[in-house]
Amino acid sequence: MSPLPKRRKSPADGSRTADSSVDLARLLDIVAAFPRQTICVLGDFVLDEFASCEIVRVSREAPVLILRHRRSESYPGGGANAVNNLADLGARVLAVGVVGADAGGRALLEYFRRKRVDTSGIARVHDWITPTKTRFLAGWTHTTEQQVLRVDREPTGTLPAAIRKMVESKARRLAGRAAAVIVSDYGLGAVTPELVRRLDAKRITLDSRYRLLDYRGTGITAATPNEPELEAAYQMRIGTDTSELEQLGQRALGDLGLQALVVTRGKDGMAVFEKAESAPARALHIPIYGSDTPVDVTGAGDTVIAIFTLALAAGASYMEAAHLANYAGGIVVMKPRTATVTRRDLEAALRDEATAQR
Repeated sequence: MSPLPKRRKSPADGSRTADSSVDLARLLDIVAAFPRQTICVLGDFVLDEFASCEIVRVSREAPVLILRHRRSESYPGGGANAVNNLADLGARVLAVGVVGADAGGRALLEYFRRKRVDTSGIARVHDWITPTKTRFLAGWTHTTEQQVLRVDREPTGTLPAAIRKMVESKARRLAGRAAAVIVSDYGLGAVTPELVRRLDAKRITLDSRYRLLDYRGTGITAATPNEPELEAAYQMRIGTDTSELEQLGQRALGDLGLQALVVTRGKDGMAVFEKAESAPARALHIPIYGSDTPVDVTGAGDTVIAIFTLALAAGASYMEAAHLANYAGGIVVMKPRTATVTRRDLEAALRDEATAQR
């Protein structure tokens, strides 16, 4: 179980900090409603591979380590990780995307079917590579493994027009059956702003790795960029300057026409902006839950948008949804590999927090 959340002082610039103000009993009620929700995930589906190795010696051919392979594990990554989190939280998931007619594609589809995820919206495409990220972990016999190398295999070129049309048809059909749509854009070809613009959905949340601002005018309700993604979108540096964060957050909220923007900040927690009718939206800062020394941050952003969106579908306010996503993010980074959060995890964290407050 994750450690209890750390308490932080209010930022020096006077911006607001949230900690015990949230109603924990209300959050527990929201989590209990998760199994009654249907969420559509439109995105780039990735296979995360982890090759666990033992360091044997340094090579005589080059100054590199020789590794002896022990085992390999595979997990859903990217948008597929958001699908996996939703499934483990008990929601009904409608997945829309593309995989190759290769081993990686078969592995993802088989994994989803075991989790009872509706895969009717996933197109399997010949001559298309299922995006695969292989991480090589190495250590001595009695030491902790560390990542020493990552190899990415990605599709090249664009999807054929017929496949793009098929994906759009599936997305429009399934989005209408869901309480919310998650758009997970890793820049790998399965999702575009043009496709999202044509969706008729009750609520759309966005996680875009490389082109956040391209989603202007697409009807996005909320977005959950991390701080480097926000910096890259505006080619500005935030660093420790919270006033710069306030400025960029307000700009993104307005430029994208959002109701809410959640900026994840690693060890500095989250900054949440909500649309205001008059005065500029000020950030409300949520301190991290748990330890600021994570075990593995792989896929944490996918967990955040999954819980945030599912909570909104279950009736949460944007601030309540952000709090739940913050708890989930703190839990998942203390698990190895591309991990998920369960309702039991969240309920235990909320009950521990309630006990600590009493």
